[in-house]
Amino acid sequence: MNKCQGIIIRRIPLTETSLIVTWCTVEHGILKTVAKGARRPKSPFAGKIDLFFEAEFEIARSKKSDLHSLRDISIINARASIRESYPKTLAASYFVELINKVSEPEAPIQPIYDLLVRALNFLEKSNPTQRAVLHFEKQITSELGILDPKKPPLETLSEIYNVPKMRSDLIKFINQ
Repeated sequence: MNKCQGIIIRRIPLTETSLIVTWCTVEHGILKTVAKGARRPKSPFAGKIDLFFEAEFEIARSKKSDLHSLRDISIINARASIRESYPKTLAASYFVELINKVSEPEAPIQPIYDLLVRALNFLEKSNPTQRAVLHFEKQITSELGILDPKKPPLETLSEIYNVPKMRSDLIKFINQ
């Protein structure tokens, strides 16, 4: 059993009763877990697995795949105000999708995790701004070691990664 701390960045159905939960973690980078029975009404996971939740959790590592078993979860920060606002949810979704694109599975990404925590904490208190999005992109390129002072960070990211398409929707929405 391993104890971890992380933020839920994706959750998708696996079976009628189970979920695949993707985490951005302090120690292990992007980590996938299966929450068996999480979709049952009386599941011990009920109300504990939602996007942008920060939690301490326990996993049983799989020896055969990169999909580990989620055993226990304790919420640290639910960040409910993000999910109550479409612009905040859109910005948070862009941030986690970008991190998911630029990160290696199960490789430590402490500075990027810290950047995500700061970004989500900002969105808890404030509406997203174009300046905040640009700052996030600049910080992530800096942490990845690809920041080019002669180019906008988005251009650098776009040359190396497929930037999530939701970025243009986010910027349009912010500038309305």
